[in-house]
Amino acid sequence: MSPEGLNLAPKELEAAFSLFTEASRQLSESYAELQQQAVSLTAQLEIANGALRREYEEKAALSRRLTLLLESLPAGVMELDADGVIVEANPAARKLLGDDVVGRSWRKIKEERFSATPETDLLRYRSGESAQIRHLSLVESDIPEGGARLVLIHDLTESWELQQALARHQRLAAMGEMAAGLAHQLRTPLATALLYAGHFARPVLADSDRVRFAGKMLDRLNHLEALIGNMLLFVRGQAQELEAIPIQSLLEEAVHTVLPQFEKDNVLLLFHDVGEEALVRVNRKEMVGALVNLLDNARLASRPSQQVKLDLSWHEDSVVVSVVDEGCGMTREVLSRLFDPFFTTRKEGTGLGLAIVRNLMAVYGGDVSAESVPGQGSVLRIRLPVIDPASKL
Repeated sequence: MSPEGLNLAPKELEAAFSLFTEASRQLSESYAELQQQAVSLTAQLEIANGALRREYEEKAALSRRLTLLLESLPAGVMELDADGVIVEANPAARKLLGDDVVGRSWRKIKEERFSATPETDLLRYRSGESAQIRHLSLVESDIPEGGARLVLIHDLTESWELQQALARHQRLAAMGEMAAGLAHQLRTPLATALLYAGHFARPVLADSDRVRFAGKMLDRLNHLEALIGNMLLFVRGQAQELEAIPIQSLLEEAVHTVLPQFEKDNVLLLFHDVGEEALVRVNRKEMVGALVNLLDNARLASRPSQQVKLDLSWHEDSVVVSVVDEGCGMTREVLSRLFDPFFTTRKEGTGLGLAIVRNLMAVYGGDVSAESVPGQGSVLRIRLPVIDPASKL
């Protein structure tokens, strides 16, 4: 090409120069914009790095706190991998299960060292070294990531021992209450038997009287034997035998039991028989004992020459036995606690007689209540459901 071909017209040069200038300006502006974006991104990156650094520091602090917590926690904590191998254990877990617990199979440890107990949430653990028996509670939960599991171990040995000691104390208290109740039940028939036995010390005693007193004393001793037998049945957890009995015969037997004591104290006992048979389902000896308790309390609250009335009345489908005395009566405070176990106003009393009566009436489907006016006397009532004579068998 000849040099003449390179010659451009001025207008063409001016247009090319303008294009070059515009391109340079656009490049400068793009570069400046890129610089601003770089500055902005650098600032944002610094902010993000700061947030990440703070988050890392917070997680590191949380990790340290969790580590301290696990090390100080009295409960054992273990982590199991997907195969059930122990990969982590805090000091409490290592103390309970041994320092070599990490790396062992948790399933094999449970099979070798743990056994069931009557308590569903408690297991018996036997240490391999000292053969010490401890009672542990296990709680296992899944960790979604990686199929791992967490095991929480609570050592409840001291709590279990306290519960066992409390149960022993409760059994001893129940035995003491039972013994006191038995003593209270035995007191009146025993006193009656002793009274009859005292007649044999008379210098002159007719043979007929001797036979009569011996028979009455034998009746009371048989009654004592029956009471002891019922108590032994109670101790063995056997239910007392219930039968359909005319309420009149129970009242007559109770009157026969306490009458010598009433005569000795010169307290008149009046019994009004309705003359119509009413059947109740009770245990004979227990029911007679309850009636004796009420009559004996009325006698002890009475003075010589006063009266105690034993009444029987019908109320729809039940009968009500009332023991009415003219004795010292009771205050409202005493009346509110009358049926509480071991509450008594007499120095020689056990406070179990009326509590036993209340429990018996509840078993028989009845109830017992009391009314009293200080200085005027008291009324105690027993209500029992009447049964259909056809159900006597």
